[in-house]
Amino acid sequence: MATVPAGADVSHPPLEPGGETDTDVVVVGGGIAGLCTAWELARAGRQVTVVEADRIAAGVTGHTTAKVTAQHALIYDDLRRMHGADGARMYALSQQDAVEHLVATVRELGIECELERLPAYTWAESEEQDEKLHAEAEAAAEAGLPAAYVTETGLPFPVRGAVRVADQAQFHPRKYLMALAEDLVRRGGRIAERTRVVGLEEGEPCRVTAENGATVTANAVVVATHYPVFDRALLFSRLEPHRELVVAAAVPADQDPAGMYITPEDNTRSVRSAPYGDGQRLLLITGESFLPGTADVTERFGRLEAWTRERFPDARVVHRWATQDNSSTDRVPYIGPFHPGARHTYVATGFGGWGMSSGVLAGRLLARYVTGEDLPAWAKLYDPRRLPGLREAPSLLGLQATVAKHFVGDRLRPSHVDSVAEIAPGSGAIVRVGGSRCAVHRDADGQLHAVSARCTHLGCLVHFNDAELAWECPCHGSRFAPDGSVLQGPATHPLEPRDLE
Repeated sequence: MATVPAGADVSHPPLEPGGETDTDVVVVGGGIAGLCTAWELARAGRQVTVVEADRIAAGVTGHTTAKVTAQHALIYDDLRRMHGADGARMYALSQQDAVEHLVATVRELGIECELERLPAYTWAESEEQDEKLHAEAEAAAEAGLPAAYVTETGLPFPVRGAVRVADQAQFHPRKYLMALAEDLVRRGGRIAERTRVVGLEEGEPCRVTAENGATVTANAVVVATHYPVFDRALLFSRLEPHRELVVAAAVPADQDPAGMYITPEDNTRSVRSAPYGDGQRLLLITGESFLPGTADVTERFGRLEAWTRERFPDARVVHRWATQDNSSTDRVPYIGPFHPGARHTYVATGFGGWGMSSGVLAGRLLARYVTGEDLPAWAKLYDPRRLPGLREAPSLLGLQATVAKHFVGDRLRPSHVDSVAEIAPGSGAIVRVGGSRCAVHRDADGQLHAVSARCTHLGCLVHFNDAELAWECPCHGSRFAPDGSVLQGPATHPLEPRDLE
């Protein structure tokens, strides 16, 4: 029985600077993929150490809208074309298995995490998208999901059509993962927070090194840092980062749409609800997908809030935030051996906005890799060592063109502004100072903070996010605070400080 109180903020000490730790398996990253993997391994009798750069269950996982579903918008018709009918079936089987495994784990540990079983819908209002829904419903049903095309939903506005998949789930991810972490520690596992890993040596044994000089020696390493912080497999060439905005709005409980919804229209709109006190539900509205470093994020929040109030007139916006994910160029996550030569290192990434089911799936699959158990039939579908297919080529080429545009094109611009005097309080811009480009932020008090504009991952120039006050790399999604400290990888080193004098 889980004993962590709902909403408890249990902390774990960092690794001791310069200290050495020996363990069976070290898991780098404390989000849903990392914690699920660690818990599965501990349950299998392995000694596990989780090393997290910040706080567990607080990064991308802590900002998710927490749909646990095998229905991933319009995907099964694409999977059928790119991976064949068998590939689509394996994807559906593995994702639905993850849904059921999470539900079973909640019951096994007695976790209070607001778990609800509900249908998931992908809806459309235009004729063009509606035609795609018919093909999607057929492909999803063919893949084995309880899917059907419908014209009625629980949304308070008419839709042209929707794909409905029954028996999906939603939950409170942090409450779930804090209970998993508690059980992991009870089984002898260790969690180290505020410990950023910056080095990896593969071998027998393997060794990871933290920013503070601490080292962990292990028989196996799992890299579950959302975007891999090591480039051994060159996965950055097949991963596209994207951010989405979220607004949370209270509505009367009788206006609950009773399901999980998503549409590709209007630059994506996703809707689900959660408990929110007596007589109310909390709507979680997601959308406005964009590349990290894109301008006008504040305006995007405005559009999302306006859509929320238009479609749900009684909604009262109470919170807003943003989240980030990475999509693979063939729409299937990378879960398995880190690279073709890997023997004891594994990775989980590329969840494409569906990290709750894929994170649970990754935990089960990676635990089998590490322990040497027989792999499920669908393991090959997710293998990071798979080669790009011909149908993947357009996405792959488009991704590389975007990266090249920013890597080269951003350098051809003389500067984003001519002088620091043009930077208003609360904003930031790239300024050429002394022959080099500086990323300069002026805080609300008028103080200037200058750092190198060159991302420490692969050298693209960062852009300023005006709504979240962060420097973001448009090439691979690294994010930095105004003082240059790393907020999100793949970068592991901060932007270097610059002297405006």
